Amino acid sequence: MKLAVLRGGKSAEREVSMRSGEQVAKVLRARGHDVTPVDLDATTWDVLRDGGFDCVFNALHGRLGEDGTVQGMLELLGLPYTGSGVLASALCMDKSRAGKVLAGAGLHVPEFEEMEVKEGIAADMVERLVSKFALPLVVKPVREGSTIGLTIAKDEDAVAGGLVLAARYDRRVLVQRFAAGTEITVGVLATPELQVLPTLEIVSENPVYDYDAKYTAGRSHHIIPARIPEPARNRASDAAARAFTELGCSGMARVDIIVDAGGTPWVLEVNTVPGLTELSLLPDAARAAGIEFGELCMRLVDHAVGRHQHHVGPTAI
Repeated sequence: MKLAVLRGGKSAEREVSMRSGEQVAKVLRARGHDVTPVDLDATTWDVLRDGGFDCVFNALHGRLGEDGTVQGMLELLGLPYTGSGVLASALCMDKSRAGKVLAGAGLHVPEFEEMEVKEGIAADMVERLVSKFALPLVVKPVREGSTIGLTIAKDEDAVAGGLVLAARYDRRVLVQRFAAGTEITVGVLATPELQVLPTLEIVSENPVYDYDAKYTAGRSHHIIPARIPEPARNRASDAAARAFTELGCSGMARVDIIVDAGGTPWVLEVNTVPGLTELSLLPDAARAAGIEFGELCMRLVDHAVGRHQHHVGPTAI
């Protein structure tokens, strides 16, 4: 097949996306496919329209790649593409709206408030947030990934600083009750049959599992299965599958969860284009389930092509 791998882009996760795209292109070429890396820029529409591609593998993270915009472009071009569609992509990228959907479906989501940060941070605003959520509390942009712009605030000054930092990336800011417990992630595949991958516990050398810990070798460790009681692992797996389904995801996603001391899984967010680098979480979980990275990528491509053929019908031009 002639495949395009979309990577790079303009989001704060550009560097990670380049690495993800490089890994994907490498394993697809090793399987004999004609692979063209495509950076997201002003020429992308023309390149994809005129390239004669059989499928587009989307390895773009963050805005303009994971939020439904690229998916909409590919729908207009009539090209098969990996991962979730327009609505699920947009919904999962918006942590506030996704959180409301998941909470409404009965999943455990830490209490949160969305606010628009335009100017200076008033002291009474900070006091109100601390009174509502207690310390520590979490501050993050509504529409960013890779913990970019995230603060775990342990005092009022850190709350104010966290609001300013988050607003650099998105005027819409999420303030959320801190969920204490074991940090895990659960990969979910649907190509098309739903498959929940083994629970993966994240151990960070940094105080927070931040961008540096995620993408610097030796700064974090993955433990599979997570070191929590089996009933808690089962509840977390069920929560991940339900979150994937409720948000309408397809292909793959990674669900980030905190499991508290009582075994309750608190769903933090759903990533529809999770990292695919040599240090990333979902490929590790897939390997633990017996799915090597090349097979994972091919399953996603085959699913995308099959989904497209099903939607357009055999007689479409």
